[in-house]
Amino acid sequence: MQFDIVRDPLWNNIRVDPFAMRLADTSAMQRLRYVRQLGLAYLVYPGATHSRFEHALGTYHLARRTLALLQEGDLAEIGADACGIVRSAALLHDVGHYPFSHALEEIGAPHHEALAKPLVTQGEVAELLRAELGSGADERVYELIAGVSASPLQGLISGSLDLDKIEYLKRDALMCGVPYGEIDVDRLTNSMALVDDPDSGSRMVGVVEKGLAALESLLFAKYQMYRNVYWHHAVRSATAMYKRLVGDALASDALNEATLVNFTDEGLFDHLARTPHAWLVLAIRERRLYKRAAEWPASDLPEGAAEWIATDRASVVRMEDELAGELGLSPGELLLDYPAKTQMLGLDIPVRRRHGGTERLTGAGWEGTINLPSLSDELYRSARWLRVFTAQRMSLPAKEILPRLLASAHARP
Repeated sequence: MQFDIVRDPLWNNIRVDPFAMRLADTSAMQRLRYVRQLGLAYLVYPGATHSRFEHALGTYHLARRTLALLQEGDLAEIGADACGIVRSAALLHDVGHYPFSHALEEIGAPHHEALAKPLVTQGEVAELLRAELGSGADERVYELIAGVSASPLQGLISGSLDLDKIEYLKRDALMCGVPYGEIDVDRLTNSMALVDDPDSGSRMVGVVEKGLAALESLLFAKYQMYRNVYWHHAVRSATAMYKRLVGDALASDALNEATLVNFTDEGLFDHLARTPHAWLVLAIRERRLYKRAAEWPASDLPEGAAEWIATDRASVVRMEDELAGELGLSPGELLLDYPAKTQMLGLDIPVRRRHGGTERLTGAGWEGTINLPSLSDELYRSARWLRVFTAQRMSLPAKEILPRLLASAHARP
């Protein structure tokens, strides 16, 4: 088989097979060249202009490498076409992404996995998949992307150990110029194995016990990247401005939610620059970011408090405008931000123990090992902050505002 070689700053040479190259050349995939992987983080880290397309190629590369390792033993029981399905899903997993990354999912827009369905199961991509991998291949690929596949290899595409996570942490750290994404990738991928789920008995991707140190490196890398890059206060300020911009444009019918997935980053900004919401576009483009007026770490808040700010967009906008009016600001000049809840490390990782049995990594931990799930929760709460941003630098009466934000949470079902 003839391979194309793509030079990449992270993985050096990526070997792309002819079918993967045809998928990469579809219009749906080519759009990802113009969708930044880290949204507005380039306003803080100038090198963070890398695209979803680069990341997709890197995830495909890791899928090829990991499948080759598994094929040396564990994949003998799996159908011959399964590897082609997984490689395709790895390449296509972000095909439904909105402009500027995940931000729009935080205002209630459908998740990018849902938007990927028509792009994968209809039209050009679907025809290629069915022609190369057989009838129903498009649906099988989409099920992996959506995380609902019955394939034992589902965990490679969506899960606590998925290759997407390993790739973006490494790439994002490199492109931002920070030393926080250090993951022992070789050890981790060499430690992956197909194991029997201790609860259901079904086959799934897990790790062998000697790979726990590499798993720890993944957890620490994710924590450091969230704390220092993804949830950096200025990145979150720009993200809050962008969310308000798009939310207001949707509410005024200056933008149609159904067409959002067709835009590139700059295409969306160019469109919004011709609407009454252009002032926020200009502020973001000129890096006139809102300032922190008050902030509280999640670790100082009651468990579950203020979650409505991450989930109830309509109430957030009402509270923002109410507080803005009290402070003499115009609507949209005060923004609340509480990053959407995520997990530093999930609890769905089965581990093949040295004695041969398989156990699930849980909060109970094991003697002589770090309690990874418990540590994950502590790290998560220390990285997440509730913030109030304002267009002008000002100090707010934080002791008066916080009870109102917490009371709003208690008032909701």
